[in-house]
Amino acid sequence: MYRHTILALAVAVPLSCAAADVPAASPSPANAELAQLFADDQANRNVPRGASIDWETVSVRDERREARVKQLLTADALHAGADFYHAAMILQHADTPDDYLLAHDLCVIAIGKGEARAKWLAAASLDRFLINVGRRQRYATQYETHRSYLPPRLAEVDPAVPDSLRRELGVPSLAEAKEKEATIARAFERQKAAHHQ
Repeated sequence: MYRHTILALAVAVPLSCAAADVPAASPSPANAELAQLFADDQANRNVPRGASIDWETVSVRDERREARVKQLLTADALHAGADFYHAAMILQHADTPDDYLLAHDLCVIAIGKGEARAKWLAAASLDRFLINVGRRQRYATQYETHRSYLPPRLAEVDPAVPDSLRRELGVPSLAEAKEKEATIARAFERQKAAHHQ
């Protein structure tokens, strides 16, 4: 199950996107239910340092949130850029390539509505999709491990994608991603050594 083995690491930067002939509409207020689902999703993953995450419990909660997001999407309840971003974040924690691709699509819409946080997530959700269909990731946002005794490693990256594209999406450079991989490995080894003492 990739939910436990793929980690996304990154930063976001703003994007401005407007059509010349379309008058600016006033922003729609964010959907309060989606905002709460997003807050709950993030709270399940942001635990105090040294605490562990009960992934079985989180997985059950994730599945409920994912189902509700899809209901809200079908009911046309997403309007603000934040709504599309919140929905995308929840869906990128799912287990299927179709959900990762839907998360990417929702990010594209969120970016079009001026939601800057969706830029990094657009890259990460596309990377997650590509890895899960057997392709190399493009933006170097995903780290994975298939063995609990091995540290997460940067998943294979398409060398044809330049850092200039990563920069536009608020993603660290490939060198920075590799540096992060080394940092993760050192932390993993320290934690492993501490457990054996």
